[in-house]
Amino acid sequence: MSGYTLTVRADARVKKHGHERLDEALAELRRIGQERAETAPARAVGGKLMRRFEPVQQVVARLELKGPGVRCGVDVRGDGSAEAFTGRVRRTLVHQQPDESPYDALARELGV
Repeated sequence: MSGYTLTVRADARVKKHGHERLDEALAELRRIGQERAETAPARAVGGKLMRRFEPVQQVVARLELKGPGVRCGVDVRGDGSAEAFTGRVRRTLVHQQPDESPYDALARELGV
């Protein structure tokens, strides 16, 4: 059994990746998140009969990391942006410092 589990929810699929160390899991989270951000579909959906959702409102991939004392993740939006969060049921947005990526902000929050 691995210490940390990275769950990737995207394209109506769920994939789990196991890692022994937190820094390895965060590196994999960053790699997958950046790949998803590059291929994010930047188009609005909906309109006449249903509410219109702009790309920034759409979560195209949710990457969640859990392990001993760790519950966090990153949401990749339809416009390619991403935001980090901590918690699972009650998510708290991780605020980014100037010139800091959401992945760096998450690592800082976790003390890695």
